[in-house]
This record gives sequence, C-alpha cells and structure tokens, in this order.
Amino acid sequence: MATSSRTPLGSKNLPTIDLRDHRSNVSKSIVEACDQFGFFKVINHGVPKDIIEKVQQEGFSFFAKPTFVKQQAAQASPTNPLGYGHKNIGALGDKGELEYLLLSTHPSYIAEKSITISDDPLQFSSTVNHYIQAVRDLTCELLELIAEGLYVKDKSVFSGLIRDVESDSLLRLNYYLPTSKDDDIGFGEHSDPQLLSILTSNDVAGLQILAEKDAWISVPADPNTFWVIVGDMLQALTNGRFVSVRHRVLTNTSKPRMSMIYFGAPSLQASISAPPELLRPIGHSLYRTFTWKAYKEKLYSQGLAATRLDGFKN
Repeated sequence: MATSSRTPLGSKNLPTIDLRDHRSNVSKSIVEACDQFGFFKVINHGVPKDIIEKVQQEGFSFFAKPTFVKQQAAQASPTNPLGYGHKNIGALGDKGELEYLLLSTHPSYIAEKSITISDDPLQFSSTVNHYIQAVRDLTCELLELIAEGLYVKDKSVFSGLIRDVESDSLLRLNYYLPTSKDDDIGFGEHSDPQLLSILTSNDVAGLQILAEKDAWISVPADPNTFWVIVGDMLQALTNGRFVSVRHRVLTNTSKPRMSMIYFGAPSLQASISAPPELLRPIGHSLYRTFTWKAYKEKLYSQGLAATRLDGFKN
C-alpha cells in the first residue's frame, strides 16, 4: 500500500509515494500528501539512474570551469533569467549563495545554449534532453494521478498543460559551494510558480520546507529518489485545496551540493482556472481566470519571497 502519513513537525519522515503500488492507492496517497504537506518523495519513479547521474556530471563539469568561461553562458539581460547566474536571483536584488544554470526545456534552445556550456555540445544536448523527457513523463504521470485522486473527469486536465509543445517548463541546476559556516541561506524562502517541481540532488542535504507554525522541516538527501513540490499554478488549478509549499536551501561547510529541478509549466497563453469538479464545496472560484504569461509578469515584478497568488484572488 502506498505511504502518506503525517509526522511530527521537524521529523525527516516525510510522505513517500511508491509508484509501483496499486494505482488507486497511489492517487489517494498523493492527494493526501499534497493536502498535508504540498510535498512528497517518489520512489520507483522509472527515471533511469544513469540518466540522472549523467546530467549531474554535466553540471559538475560546467560549474568547475573558470568564471570567465561560465560567463559565456550568462543571462542575456536582467529581464531574461535563462542561462548562467551567480548569487543574483531574479532582477530585484534577491541574493543566494549559489551558482546556477536555468534552461528552457525546448530542444532547439538546449542545442543552441549547449555551445556556450559544454566542450561537447552534442553530448550535453543529448544527455539533458533525455533527462527532460524522462522527468516530463514523470511529472505528467503524477498530475494524472492527482486528477484521478481528486475525481476530476478529464484526467489530462493538468498534464495536458505540460505536454503542450509550447510548454514553458524549465530545468534548473543549482550548485552550492561550502561556506564558512553551516546554515547560511543558500536560496531564500519562496514558493515555486509552476504546477509541480521535480527535484533531486547529490548526497548533500540543505533543502527545507515550511510547515505549520513557522516550523522548518529538513529534507534528507537521497540521490535515488525525487522530491515533488506543489507550485502556485497547481494551487490555483485545485481552487486552493492544495497550497504551494514554501521552501528554502541552507548551505554547509563540508561538501558542494548539486540539485536538479524540473519545473512543469503551461504555455504562456494557457488559461489557468480550476475544473468544475474542484469548485465544490464553496461553489465558486477563489481565483480569477488568468494566463501563465500574466502570472510570470507578476512574478518578475515582485521579490523572491512574495505571495503572488494573492493578486489573482476574486
């Protein structure tokens, strides 16, 4: 039977979902985990270990390069977040103790950008595209299980937004070097704006999620699993039933941390509104209908820690 049990605040025993369990149990357990935490671990997820390791190695190889070489892959402008970044998070002054690569998931973009990232662009493109396809499939499977668990008639109502060829999904590689003291803020408190974020890392911990009563729960590192994070769009699409979880990353003094996050997003013109089944029991939508493009514009006009969905309430 799939596992999804609430544990005492501060515990590392967060919900675990085994995708090999009976489908009806899995969908029920995912909904329970999203209701309680907005966050869960997935095991037996079907993404080959070698694909994960290859992308991680590509990341380590890039971040080991001299700064002047990495700068060739830098963001084109403050309003274009794609590419290489160092410490700056967004264009409004938010800072973090990290370096990162933020990539569009479109194959043509990966092919073009790989020239500035890797000494072997073809290998980089192939590796990253295989990984993106695998985690996209996982994301869509999870979204369809969520739709089933919520008794939504159209099981593709969420996953179809990600499968759209114009999907604005992203892949982010975050690299945190050891700092002079433990528990510096590597990446500040925030929620993710997309539907779901699919995260894995090397064997170094640092991620924390915010639970009730301002209590932070430390997430153990597990390179063989994925952590799934509910984002703002899924909060809107479930009419506020699920709440996007706020999280942050702390640094350490001993070993670099590498995380890889796939952000499953709709197309820019996609209309965001909850399906009719999810308007019950309150009978109306908590949020006005909006596009992902409009939400991104709001996102880029506010700081990292902002609660952006409040601006779209009815």
